[in-house]
Amino acid sequence: GLIGGRLARLGSAAFVGAAPGTGSELWFVLDGQPPEVMHFDDAIRADARQTVAQLARMGLSVELLSGDSSPRVERAATAAGISSWRGEATPIAKAQRLEELQASGRKVLMVGDGLNDAAALANAHASIAPGGAVDVSRLASDCIFAGDSLSAVAEIVAVARNARARMRENFGLAAAYNLLAIPVALFGWVTPLVAAVAMSASSAVVTLNALRLGINGKREEAAK
Repeated sequence: GLIGGRLARLGSAAFVGAAPGTGSELWFVLDGQPPEVMHFDDAIRADARQTVAQLARMGLSVELLSGDSSPRVERAATAAGISSWRGEATPIAKAQRLEELQASGRKVLMVGDGLNDAAALANAHASIAPGGAVDVSRLASDCIFAGDSLSAVAEIVAVARNARARMRENFGLAAAYNLLAIPVALFGWVTPLVAAVAMSASSAVVTLNALRLGINGKREEAAK
C-alpha cells in the first residue's frame, strides 16, 4: 500500500527484503527507511500432541506444512510429536505436496485454518477447518468443527470410519435379503402380507444397524 505517497509493505521478511529471524515475526518497511520487525510467540494447542498420537494409533501419518520460519515450525512439530514437517511453505508448495502424496497413492486429509491453506484444503481428498478459520478456508473445507480442541479431528475420522462400516454392513444386509427374498417371491411361496412384513423388517434391520453408530459413539465418549 501507500502511506503519504510512499510504498509500504507488511508481511514476511522475504516480502519486505529483510533477513529472517528464528521465531514468529511480522515485518514492516516504509520506502526509504530500514525494515522494522515485530516478534510474537504463540503456543500450540493444548491437545495437539495427544491428537497426533491418537491419529498415529489409528494408522494415520501426520505431516506439518507451514509458512512460518523453519526453526519455528521445527519447534512446533517437536512439541506436537510430528517427525515430518516443512517450514516456509507457500500456498503453492502446500498444494504441490498434497499432489505428491496423492500421486503416491495416498488419500490426504488436510486440516488448516489460514488463508494460505485454502488451495491445499480444496485439493485434498478430504479437508477439515476449525470454526475460527478464515472464511476462504472454511468454504474450501468439507467439514468444520467448533471449539479449540484438536481432538475433534480424531473424532471426525473415527465417526467417518464407523459410518462407512455401517453403510457397508447395510449394503451387505440388503443384498442378502434380496438374494433370499426375490427367488422366494418369484416362486410364489409367500403371500403379499408376508412379503410386506418382510420388507418392513428389512428396513427396520438396516435402520437399527445404522443407529449403532450413535450408540458406539456414546460408549466411546463414556469411556473417555
